Amino acid sequence: MIKEIIIAGFGGQGVMLMGQILAGAGMLENKEVSWLPSYGPEMRGGTANCHVIVSSERISSPFVGEPDVVVAMNLPSMDKFTPQLKKGGLLIINSSLIDSEPQRQDIRVIKIPANELAAEVGSDRAANMVALGAVVEKLKFVEVDSIISSLKDNLPERHHRLIPLNEEAIKRGMDAARE
Repeated sequence: MIKEIIIAGFGGQGVMLMGQILAGAGMLENKEVSWLPSYGPEMRGGTANCHVIVSSERISSPFVGEPDVVVAMNLPSMDKFTPQLKKGGLLIINSSLIDSEPQRQDIRVIKIPANELAAEVGSDRAANMVALGAVVEKLKFVEVDSIISSLKDNLPERHHRLIPLNEEAIKRGMDAARE
């Protein structure tokens, strides 16, 4: 089992944290993991993406050239990374910010209104956790308990009061991906 994922969006959307949590969950389950961040010229507002690999076998390169999954938190990210998806791959789009359709017909697409669902649980800044929940539900390559533990490990101590809100956002994303 090897899952290669690209998570992309604007700086400030929590793209890097999503990748760290996924990689951390894989580590908690004794899997091989890789997390490779990439930032645009600005941290907030610029583009950001990360390559995440979770595998039961050794990982030869941290670079993801043909991902199994792309999580696009904004339209520029969808436009940039959808062409790289494997045939039959999964595109998870934040339909709160993306209202256009991907051009490919040979992939699976899931639209998640991440910002709206996050606002329902108390903060639209948790849109990344909603999207993360959708990834976990659709791929089932790490357990949700590992995601929650990794969330606790990766969030700075000053934000630990937000863990219940983030857990709820993850659950909302999982529910939305099931529908």
